Amino acid sequence: MVLLESLVVVFVAGLITALATGLGAIPFFFVEEFSDRWNVALWGIASGIMLTVSVFGLADEGLAYASSGFPTLLVGGLLSGVVLVEVSGRILDHTDISNGLNGELADQIDDVQTDGASHEDLAPEAKAFAEGDLKKLILILGVLTVHSFPEGVAVGVSFAELGLEGGIPILGLSVPLLAIFITVAIAIHNIPEGTAIAIPMRALGLSNWRMVGAAVFSSLPQPIGAVIAFTFVSWAEAFLPAGYGFAAGAMVYLVLTEFVPEALDAGAELPNSGRRELIAGLLAGAVAMLPIVYA
Repeated sequence: MVLLESLVVVFVAGLITALATGLGAIPFFFVEEFSDRWNVALWGIASGIMLTVSVFGLADEGLAYASSGFPTLLVGGLLSGVVLVEVSGRILDHTDISNGLNGELADQIDDVQTDGASHEDLAPEAKAFAEGDLKKLILILGVLTVHSFPEGVAVGVSFAELGLEGGIPILGLSVPLLAIFITVAIAIHNIPEGTAIAIPMRALGLSNWRMVGAAVFSSLPQPIGAVIAFTFVSWAEAFLPAGYGFAAGAMVYLVLTEFVPEALDAGAELPNSGRRELIAGLLAGAVAMLPIVYA
């Protein structure tokens, strides 16, 4: 029963991060456009939070569990996290999700243009929501599992000490502070991801709730990854340093290869490509999290 309760708590934490992605589309309920400057700053804040929690939270926790001498498991975990993100990115780049689906849908994607934005500008999950294609949504969910898994792993690993003393009482369980920090950090990082998905959908005149649905859908694999990772580190405590390292490596690599480039792309029309807003956001995110991590 205790294990079941623990799995429920971890799943709910992962679900919270997925639902947070939908928050990125909420501003479009009230405004027509989303400021590039604000979008870049939000990516920067998310990146600063993720880097801080990964280095001073996950990696530091992994070092605490590592035995004396060279932290082989931690370093191995770090490298494994980097490799998984890189491999998953390559898989996504070479996956043609429209292959094998009905030709009419492909023609619609090619033909539809509104205010200079075409369906080709949409993220895959946004395309599927735009067309209401259930078969395509199911296929994409499998592909997104590869992309979102590292973030879910970070959540799951951070709950490794769930139930031990020193945490925050939630649903009758003692939840580690690190788990709360990681869940909040990934939830915040998911918000600008949701915005990035919603912006071209708005240009195509799609409904607000479709934008929210597409954003949340893109992160649905995260609670699954969280449960799998938590189960593994709970059963194999000796590999905790590797688990913490894996999560930290994946998160840092995601920030450097996806979040920062995404921010610079969003700020392409701003002075100096938005680097000033990005750096300000990075510093704000780091400054906000450092005192909490070391509290």
